[in-house]
Amino acid sequence: MWYHGKEGADAPTEAKRKAKECRVREGRAHASLVFDGMDCVGWCQFGSPDELPRIHNSRAYMKTTPTLPDWRITCFFSGKGYRGKGVAAVALEGAVAQIGKLGGGRIEGYPEDIEGRKASPAFLFNGALSTFERLGFERSRKIGKHKWVVTLTI
Repeated sequence: MWYHGKEGADAPTEAKRKAKECRVREGRAHASLVFDGMDCVGWCQFGSPDELPRIHNSRAYMKTTPTLPDWRITCFFSGKGYRGKGVAAVALEGAVAQIGKLGGGRIEGYPEDIEGRKASPAFLFNGALSTFERLGFERSRKIGKHKWVVTLTI
């Protein structure tokens, strides 16, 4: 059983951890990890639409009649004390590099546009638009007040 999003919100923490470990061991979970020495301080989750079927703002996303990408970048995490220090950018670079090694294709991300407004790095779980654009992602369409679909083909 895979616990994801709202469906898994009430699942016990240990069950979620075991389910995630199982997916990793089976090669059905992908992430770019960022380390400071031996400590993992952040990551970027990516995968195929089959692996990551749910995205935030999915109703708005589906209204745009999307052609599904080969890969999705759906979640970032930077540990406390590392937020706002480039961990997400390094994790995104690593994810793009791994996608390239896995055959490439069209990649979608769903970042927030934070230009001109204050946004806490702790809540940028989909990443910042400017981070994606620095790596060559292009804006495709808006799916929320500040949320975009961005794409890159490698």
